[in-house]
Amino acid sequence: MRAAAILGLGCSPKDLKPFQTNPSIEWRLGMPSVGEADAILLFGGDGTIHRHLGQLVKLGLPVLVVPAGSGNDFAGSLGLRRVRDSFAAWQKFSSDRSNVRDIDLGLIVPENPAGTPSTQAARYFCCVAGVGIDGEVARRANALPRWLRGNGGYVLSMAPTIFRYSPARVKVLIPGEDQQWTVRCDQPMLLAAFANAPLYGGGMKVAPQAQMDDGMLDVCLVRAVRPLRLLRLFPTVYSGRHLKIREVEYFQAGRARVETEHAMDVYADGEYVCSTPVQIGVQRSAMKVIAPA
Repeated sequence: MRAAAILGLGCSPKDLKPFQTNPSIEWRLGMPSVGEADAILLFGGDGTIHRHLGQLVKLGLPVLVVPAGSGNDFAGSLGLRRVRDSFAAWQKFSSDRSNVRDIDLGLIVPENPAGTPSTQAARYFCCVAGVGIDGEVARRANALPRWLRGNGGYVLSMAPTIFRYSPARVKVLIPGEDQQWTVRCDQPMLLAAFANAPLYGGGMKVAPQAQMDDGMLDVCLVRAVRPLRLLRLFPTVYSGRHLKIREVEYFQAGRARVETEHAMDVYADGEYVCSTPVQIGVQRSAMKVIAPA
């Protein structure tokens, strides 16, 4: 068997050594070309995975994520919460390759203000795409030192943002029975999140019911909330109890369109993608992952 290892920021070949116990496996570092590997190990967090998704989809190889980034929500959603979880999954795959599963990926398609396709390329995402306060928090968190981002950086960035962010009017449209766009929501919002996986932002269960193989986005809309009330309610997102709050609307959709009065940043997996308007959808069985045994 041939395996390739992609090492994210802060990782080195020494992190790979525990996985190299089988002498029959031929290893190479870096993204392989077609036909050069049978599996890929990716050491890093959500940002590293996000940046490589397009190429991983093209290759169609089983991918094992080793959680080694400042944010590891994708790995956690797969049940790979620690390096030892990934090691156990790799041992199982090396013996019989029976623990491979197909998962969906989200897909962001930028549009022009008139609703026509943009010249910008579509982008995959693995966890959550968001418009609103999420983008400002992610921007602030990304500016922090890496060690701080991995130790509560998102929470540290959320606190000051809550008192400075002004909710903007966001229109979310979904296909109706005739497949024409119909308005689901059009009002000032703190956040419109479109989830392929349940976790983001360092363990927040923004979409606790999301599954990565159902062909659907879980949409979480948070209407305008006073800053002090939002500060009190913020901890509930770690348990998923925010779905019971009256300002939160939660539903599923195969795809959605997002329009805003003024261009707003769209972030996905903690990375800047583009500005609104956009279409957000799902590509079914887009990626193969090596899952826990």
